[in-house]
Amino acid sequence: MSEKPASQKLTGKARDKALAGLKGWSKVKGRDAIEKAFRFKDFNEAFGFMSRVALVAEKMDHHPEWANVYNRLDVILTTHDAGGLSEKDVTLAALMDKWAGKAGKAQKK
Repeated sequence: MSEKPASQKLTGKARDKALAGLKGWSKVKGRDAIEKAFRFKDFNEAFGFMSRVALVAEKMDHHPEWANVYNRLDVILTTHDAGGLSEKDVTLAALMDKWAGKAGKAQKK
């Protein structure tokens, strides 16, 4: 069984361009990571969103750091094997934004 190649950390202009395409995500203080808070109508809506994201994250072999309390979901994205932000984080963040749509109202932390 072969190992998957490690993700590459985004730097320079590629990093700036990738992050510019994300709305509402902010840098995590003291880490090479991004974060966003989502708010949903209720727990059921938040958990459904998390379940959809979890299925895709597992296929990507990329798992968010997240915490859920009732209708609130706080997410941190970073790629541990890359030592910081990678294209995987940008892809997952964009997907989360798309799926949250009107249901989840994103809020900065």
